This record gives sequence, structure tokens and C-alpha cells, in this order.
Amino acid sequence: MSVPFVTPSVLPTASVHPRSTRNRPALAAVLVAALAFGTTALAQSPGYTYTPDVGQAGKDVVWVPTPQPVVDKMLELANITPKDTVLDLGSGDGRTVITAAKRGVKAHGVEYNPDMAALARANADKEGVSKMATFQTADLFEIDLSQATVITMFLLPTINERLRPKLLELPAGTRVVSNSFPMGDWKPDRSETVSQGCSNYCTALMWVVPAKAAGTWQLDGQRLTLKQSFQNLEGTLGTNAISDAKLEGKKIAFTSNGIRYEGMVEGNAMTGTAGGGKSWSARKS
Repeated sequence: MSVPFVTPSVLPTASVHPRSTRNRPALAAVLVAALAFGTTALAQSPGYTYTPDVGQAGKDVVWVPTPQPVVDKMLELANITPKDTVLDLGSGDGRTVITAAKRGVKAHGVEYNPDMAALARANADKEGVSKMATFQTADLFEIDLSQATVITMFLLPTINERLRPKLLELPAGTRVVSNSFPMGDWKPDRSETVSQGCSNYCTALMWVVPAKAAGTWQLDGQRLTLKQSFQNLEGTLGTNAISDAKLEGKKIAFTSNGIRYEGMVEGNAMTGTAGGGKSWSARKS
């Protein structure tokens, strides 16, 4: 069973198209299997040490480690607690997973390179957090993300955008944090740049997966119509347009006719308070 988790430490590379091997498909398959087996066996050999090179090629990315101050800022923006489960996509040498584990948070890394995954396990063992920091060798596009409450990554924008549909289907409130690279027109909820101890790739970007609020609702006898673009909302309550409308996970807030509404979205229901504390509720129709 696949387990979800990630660390920001890889950048994608352009695809390489080798010469055609259509006349030797069986031989090619055998060679690939043999190379994969040999690499895995070597990584598990006693006394084997592996030293990665910055910029080395991977499946979709080259490896560039996230500076430790940026790792710290990413986890700070996500506001991780021991109740969370962190998934690091492209976990490299394991530093993001290990940092989360040192804070008492269960964390898991997904890494395509078996040597890197073995190195990350060895690093977690050295730091005494191997029970909280785990790693698997897998393709990050093929794993289940649903067990994570926080997802971290250091991937190029094209990779982020390929992942975006899956991220937006995660439970509302899931936090997604990226080192430096955006998510297309899904703008981050927060971002901070680290100035100390970092010279390249120093900005942490954080998104909160928004609830699905678009549609028509009945709010205490009035018709509430919402249009949604990621965490941004527009629409009307009765005959009045709403303004300053936004979602942050399940939290919703908007202003209509001078009254500020704040509440929570739970599936087809919303509840909250308005103005001086008057309760309100709404159901999707």
C-alpha cells in the first residue's frame, strides 16, 4: 500500500529521448530491470555510502537541496503540530522529513532514486528519528496523497501544476508548501522570503486547500449565490453583491450590505456569525 508524504529537494529536468529500441524491446526491458535491481541491492549493502551531487539528474527533476532555513520556514508557514502528518514529495536526502520528525510530527518522504531514499533513512537513523521519519521509493505522481495534512515540495512550476488537480481534491484545510515555485494561477495564501542563511531558492509559498463553496445556498431565507476561483469568491446575497470574500480551508468570510459574515463550510452546510455575533446558517440548494 502506498503512503503519502514529501520533502522539497528536487528540480525537474527536461525529458531525454534515447534512440529507438523498437527492434530490441525485450533486451531493453531486461537491462532496465537489471540496472534497477543492481542499484537497489548496492544501496542496501552493509558499509555502502552514497554521496549525491547537487544538480544530478533524476526522473523528472535534478536534485537541489532546500536550504535548512527555508525548510524551517516552510514548516513554520504550515504551522505543523504533532497532530499533523507531513508528506514530502521528492524527499532527497530527507532533511524536510527529518526536521518535521524532530518537532514530534510524523513525516514521510517519497523519493524516486533508491540511493537517495537509502541515504535519507540513514540520516534519519543518525538523528534518532527513524520511527517518525519514513521513506519510500516511488513515483510522486502515482502515490496516494490523502493521508497527509501537510504536503511539502521543491518542484518546478510545470510539475506543481501537474499535481494541482490532485491537491485540490484533498480535504479542505490541507496545507501545501513549496520552495520558491508557484502553482500557476492558484495564488498562495501566504509567502515569506528567508534572508539569513540562504542565497538561492529562498521563498516559502503556502496554500490551504479550499472547501468547495460554489453554488446556490439558502441563508436564513435569502438566496446566496457563490462563484469560486480557488480560495476567492464572488457573488450575491439577496440583491446585494458580496465583497472581501475569501476561503481559507473550511473558513469562509464575506461582506454584504455592510455586514461581515464569517463561518465554516461543511459539505452542503455552512454556519457562522454575522455583525455583532448573530448566528447564521445556510444550506446548498
